[in-house]
Amino acid sequence: MNKANIPFLKRQLKLELPGIQAQAKMSPILNSQKYREPSATHKVACVMALLHPKDEELFVTFIKRASSHPDDKHAGQIGFPGGKFEEEDESLVMCALRETEEEIGVPTSDIEVIGELTSLYVFASDFMVHPFVGYLDYNPEYVPQVEEVAGIYEVPLRNLIDPAFKVSRKVKLSEGFYRDAPGYDIEGDFLWGATAMISSELESVLGSLNHIV
Repeated sequence: MNKANIPFLKRQLKLELPGIQAQAKMSPILNSQKYREPSATHKVACVMALLHPKDEELFVTFIKRASSHPDDKHAGQIGFPGGKFEEEDESLVMCALRETEEEIGVPTSDIEVIGELTSLYVFASDFMVHPFVGYLDYNPEYVPQVEEVAGIYEVPLRNLIDPAFKVSRKVKLSEGFYRDAPGYDIEGDFLWGATAMISSELESVLGSLNHIV
């Protein structure tokens, strides 16, 4: 999968999304409906699945959140660049762009937003998360925000589709108990939870793309 696929992907993202059904494949709990029922006082966050070419392939960027961040209930986990919607943000997509620039140093003006995925409620931190898909037409030099970002992973998009990278590991849930959760192997690290659910929907869209191109 390479940058020639971007116009097709952009077109697919404008069609009806696979949504809940695709996300539920990577749900760490049996009742994935909990990701659809925001509290009355929920906060809003926006994230960016940033795609870019590298070595003739398309890659997606993930970050590893700093494990010492006191306000992050997902500290130490792998996620997309993103964060809380602020009053200064003119729109949800502007929030995703701003947070991406702040966290990994990619200029907002360089990112083409090519679509949006299905939002979901992260009950562990009480955030309704709105995921966007962006495209950068070059391989970036990242400038991570050290207070929040412990590492950056560039993952070939084909890895999301390849069954070899789907794994299950025991994780501790917000309720305090452990269970085996589905996810993706990211360079030996484990991507699970809400980000894996969003990635699963992106994977489904990419799978449909394979039947077109």
